[in-house]
Amino acid sequence: MLKPALPGEATQANYPQIRIVLVETSHSGNIGAVARAMKNMGLANLWLVNPASFPDEASYARSSGASDVLDQARVVGSLDEALEDCVLVMGTSARGRKVPWPVIPPAEAVGKAAEYSARGPVALVFGRESNGLSNDELQRCHYHIHIPSNPDYSSLNLAMAVQVVCYELRMHYLRGLEEQESRPYLGSMTSPEDPGWDVPLASVKDVEGFFGHLEGTLEVIDFHRRDNPRQLMTRLRRLFQRAQMDQMEINILRGVLSAVQKAAGDQPQAAPDSDSQVQDKDHV
Repeated sequence: MLKPALPGEATQANYPQIRIVLVETSHSGNIGAVARAMKNMGLANLWLVNPASFPDEASYARSSGASDVLDQARVVGSLDEALEDCVLVMGTSARGRKVPWPVIPPAEAVGKAAEYSARGPVALVFGRESNGLSNDELQRCHYHIHIPSNPDYSSLNLAMAVQVVCYELRMHYLRGLEEQESRPYLGSMTSPEDPGWDVPLASVKDVEGFFGHLEGTLEVIDFHRRDNPRQLMTRLRRLFQRAQMDQMEINILRGVLSAVQKAAGDQPQAAPDSDSQVQDKDHV
């Protein structure tokens, strides 16, 4: 049973002027898979040139919730109709040509697409599952987009090819947001020094307090001797400093050390100073 989108489910497209154009798609399930790939990356402008079957059950089933993209898809009878109002046309191609044509990789292609979309509609054209775009259709394109896949196994499923280009569009869009808003949409988060980490980085005072506590505990359990230290504390210091611990982690580790001291029959060391004390015990 077809499942059109409910009111309020429509995708807010990142680049509403950029249209994904599929030419004579033979399997309607691939149309649904393309809609899913588009919605994953925030795109919604889908045009279908003379599809073999659409809409139908298979297309909506394969869309996996991207029914809003399918609901608003434009179905036209010719490529001319899909391109007539466009200011830029780029088609995907894996073939070399007798007459060389301007060829660009996806990352460069989406930059041009985004630039031209401020002037009018831009078409990114994808061909048939079996043999792609014809020579005549490729000659309608200002640029050919080549996805540099493995030359020993270069064939991409239609939805995979669309996903690659839509992903690059998404990255271009997010990079633009970062420049405008100075927010780390694409930055990694690997330590408490990075924006988005939930607990502040431990201070030098916190870390040194932990090392003193650790050394004292290792003495209590006869694992470490101050009169014959060798390289134990040096290597442990290197290990824990490499971890860039946050305040919560320091307090958890000191809690473990206190429990070890108590189990060994020794008086546990005092709790960490109040400036790094974890107040929310549920997080510990």
